[in-house]
Amino acid sequence: MENQITDYIQRWIREQVKEGDFCIDATAGNGNDTLLLCQLVKESGRVLAFDIQKEALEHTKELLDRYHWKAELLLESHTEMGNYAKEESVDCIVFNFGYLPKGDHKISTKAESSVAAVETGLSLLKSGGIMTLCIYSGGESGFAERDALLSYLKTLDVKKYLVILSCYYNRPNHPPIPVLIKKLK
Repeated sequence: MENQITDYIQRWIREQVKEGDFCIDATAGNGNDTLLLCQLVKESGRVLAFDIQKEALEHTKELLDRYHWKAELLLESHTEMGNYAKEESVDCIVFNFGYLPKGDHKISTKAESSVAAVETGLSLLKSGGIMTLCIYSGGESGFAERDALLSYLKTLDVKKYLVILSCYYNRPNHPPIPVLIKKLK
């Protein structure tokens, strides 16, 4: 396993997602998770990718085109997922909170909309489905977002969800927090 949070999270995704699944990349960013989801669900599956930045979706499209994969790219907030998927229809939802790498740091996910998006996403997950979160803190709103997300996750019904939170225990400067949520059967 690599030392990057994204590698750690992608390991969980690889163990869960299979051909024909329906997945959502709630924060497309540069498209790496969207590409992975496409590769795992193959032609018979479906992948939606959301981002509020046109630049992020352009990066995602370029990456997918390079590897000859297709996803539905949506220039919308992750809070709008419920308009594109039915309740209990999604196998995996992926979030990376914070800002677009190498993008404008003034544009980032925010606590209120991120908690709302996670809540919506949980209603979309099938029984046995997973949601992954990469929570990056710092910047102008990162700590508030981290705290709001962690507080919300602590309230999830233990009979409905398994929430596993990990941490880079010996890393300085507010390292990212990987989270796995499984919707119980």
